[in-house]
Amino acid sequence: MTVELAHVEHGAGDGGTPLVLLHAFPVPGAVLDPVASQLADRHRVVVPDLRGFGGSPDPGDDEPSLDHYADDVAALLDRLGIDRAVVGGLSMGGYVTMALLRRHPGRVATAVLMDTKAAADTDEARANRERVAAAVLENGNRALRPMLETLLGATTRRERPDVVARVTRWLDEARPDGVAWAQRAMAARASSFDTLAAVGVPGAVLVGEEDTLTGRDDAQAMAEAFVPPAPVRVIAGAGHLAPVEDPGAVAGALHEVVSSTP
Repeated sequence: MTVELAHVEHGAGDGGTPLVLLHAFPVPGAVLDPVASQLADRHRVVVPDLRGFGGSPDPGDDEPSLDHYADDVAALLDRLGIDRAVVGGLSMGGYVTMALLRRHPGRVATAVLMDTKAAADTDEARANRERVAAAVLENGNRALRPMLETLLGATTRRERPDVVARVTRWLDEARPDGVAWAQRAMAARASSFDTLAAVGVPGAVLVGEEDTLTGRDDAQAMAEAFVPPAPVRVIAGAGHLAPVEDPGAVAGALHEVVSSTP
């Protein structure tokens, strides 16, 4: 069953292909607003909150799965009258983008994968996701605070206290049920390399120079899976949340992609 996602629209565009931006874990769609606001004078940009995050409903009783996130996004496109969109997914949003490519390939004009990976989790990573899910449900959001070290690059943590404070607030405001459901959905995902190779949708890949979670090797592997291979853009001085660490650079890269998408 799909849920009706809360979303923010930026700009009306010029009749070109709309851009849909999907957020990372465990932050809301607002992490992408700095990028969306820079694109609003040229493009129609839609930024939803995935189920369990921001203003969207709780996950409900559905079994945790990225497929449900993807179906929710497709239903949102239906409500907004959008047939096809450039879809840019950040981290977990990248996993959802790849699920969209599997389940609703005709809705994606170009896939932009940002600070994410196509590989499935290792057994160790799956176990860690379950540990975090259980800890948040039992003890609350303090279990998320250590994520600051890996979500943000060293440059941002050193020089951008405003960004550190903003991300800290999002971690503290995340809803435990949504966090746990998302962790279990991500743990259950399969590899997406075959999807990228077979779907026939063009791609682009962005990665923060200081991303220690899904770095350049992951970015290059995804780029090479596309047919033809996708370009890779490295965002200097940014970590895993590149769109909030250097929104100007990410907005510039997305503008190039949307402008070249028919």
